[in-house]
Order: sequence, then structure tokens, then C-alpha cells
Amino acid sequence: MSNFTKQVIYLTLTLLTLIFGYAYLRYAYKVTDTMPFTQEIVLTILGTLATIFITALLLNKQTEVEIEKEQNIKFLDLKATTYERLLDQLEEMSLVNHFDEKEITKLQFITHRLAIFSSPNVLEEYNRFLKVIDEISRDGNFLKDIEVLSEAIGKLTIQIRYDLLDEQSVKNLYTKTQIKNIIVNNSDKLSSIKIN
Repeated sequence: MSNFTKQVIYLTLTLLTLIFGYAYLRYAYKVTDTMPFTQEIVLTILGTLATIFITALLLNKQTEVEIEKEQNIKFLDLKATTYERLLDQLEEMSLVNHFDEKEITKLQFITHRLAIFSSPNVLEEYNRFLKVIDEISRDGNFLKDIEVLSEAIGKLTIQIRYDLLDEQSVKNLYTKTQIKNIIVNNSDKLSSIKIN
């Protein structure tokens, strides 16, 4: 039974209780004019039933919100784990002197995971990233093309960030362009590090 149906049932029961309770109360007042104690018992029972139905309705809604919250947290964890695996795989591929079909197969499986969890913006940027991978991987490694790879990873990372954070909380402090520039600057600084 759906939550909406439950809410309608609870609301209907509450209304019926109030209507029949009111009708019974009117009848009880006329019949028991000499016994005010009976009138108080009727009022107490009516109030208790209405409170039970309203409380059940509120608890049902609270439970629904809690379940949705837990699902969102699990979904975000799955997304973050998938993105982390992708970045780990890319790091491994960039450090290998010569990669083969095994690395490409791992990348393909991560691609399928991304298709399940990622936003359309991440998927589009990942598509562009795969084109860059295709262009720079012809010699079997990324050692000569690390700057191009770093730039492509930076662009992909920006979209991943927007997807994970939903950027609602940060929009008031920074524009998307400012955030993008910060991330690109980080990538540029990282690629300019020279090791002797």
C-alpha cells in the first residue's frame, strides 16, 4: 500500500471519527443531561482517537522522510565510491609504462557504473574524456601526454564535483565559473611540478 493511500485512509478515519464523534456527542448531551460525567468520558475518548489518528499520520510522514534520507545517503555513497574508483583507475593507467586490454576493460566496467549513477553532465564530460584517452593512448601509455590527460581529468573532476555536491550550498558564495577556475588552477599547478 502506498504512502499516499495510507495518508488518505488515516485522514478519512480521522474525519469519520470526528463526524461520528460529534454526532454521538450531540446525542449523548441530549440523552445524558443529568450525567455530566458521561459527557466528559465521551469527549476524552473522542479526543484520544483523533490524537491517535493524527499522530499516526505524522509518524508515517516522518518515517517516509527518514527512509528517503537514508536512500539519498546510500546513493551518494555509491556515486562517490564509483567516482573514486574511476580516479584510482586513471591514476594507475597514467603511471603504467605500457597498458594493455586489462586496463581498458577495467575502464569499461567503470563506464558502466557511471552510466547507472552519474548525472548527464558527468556522462557528457566523460564521453569527451574517453575521446582524449583514445587520442593519447595510441602508444600504450600516457607518459608523453600527461598535460593533456591532466586537463581532461580536471574537466571531468569539475562535473563530478557538481554532481556530488549539487552545488546548491556553494552557489551563494561562488559562481560556477569561480569554482571551475579554482579547480583548473589546481590542476595547472599540479602539472607544472617538475621532478628531477
